[in-house]
Amino acid sequence: MHKGALNILYQKARELRNNSTVAEDILWGFLKTKPHGYKFRRQHPYAIYILDFYCHSLKLVIEVDGNIHDDLEVKNNDEIRQKHLEQDGLYVIRFRNDEILKRFEIVIKKLEEIIFIKRKVNG
Repeated sequence: MHKGALNILYQKARELRNNSTVAEDILWGFLKTKPHGYKFRRQHPYAIYILDFYCHSLKLVIEVDGNIHDDLEVKNNDEIRQKHLEQDGLYVIRFRNDEILKRFEIVIKKLEEIIFIKRKVNG
C-alpha cells in the first residue's frame, strides 16, 4: 500500500496534513465520510511521492493543484509522477483549487462517477 515509502515521507506527510490548503480541507470534509463505503487517506506516502488523497481499494489517487502547478517545471514533474503512478495501476484524477472552492458540487459529481466506475472495474 505504501510501495516502499521512505520514513522521511511519513514525517513530511504529517506536516502536510497539519498545513493543508482550504481546498484540501473542503475535499477532505467529503472524503472522510467514506463515500459509498470507501476509505480515503490524506497525504498518503507512496513510493517516492506523497499523494494528496488515496483510496487503496479503488486504486484511486486524487490530487489537488494550486497555482504552482501552472509552472512549466512543476507541470513536467506532475506528468512524470502521474505516469509512474499509472504504471503501478493507479488511477489519478486532478482538481484545481478553484474547482473545489467554486464548483464543489461538480467535483463531488465527478468523484462519485469515478467511484462508481472504479467499483465496477475493481469488483
